[in-house]
Amino acid sequence: MPIFQIFLDLILAGVVLWLVNRFIPMADSIKSILNALVVILVVLWLLNIFGVVPAFGNLHMGRLG
Repeated sequence: MPIFQIFLDLILAGVVLWLVNRFIPMADSIKSILNALVVILVVLWLLNIFGVVPAFGNLHMGRLG
């Protein structure tokens, strides 16, 4: 993935989070949880892109069948 696309994705995520925080009324506690969740997901996404952590597509949450 080109570094330019990574920067564009980070900017897009930041703008979307800013828009949600600015224009959608919600309690401060919910807003804090949402912000923390987005930051954690973005950090995990970046770690996945740079190969620090393995891909999350291989994780399974139990047995089917």
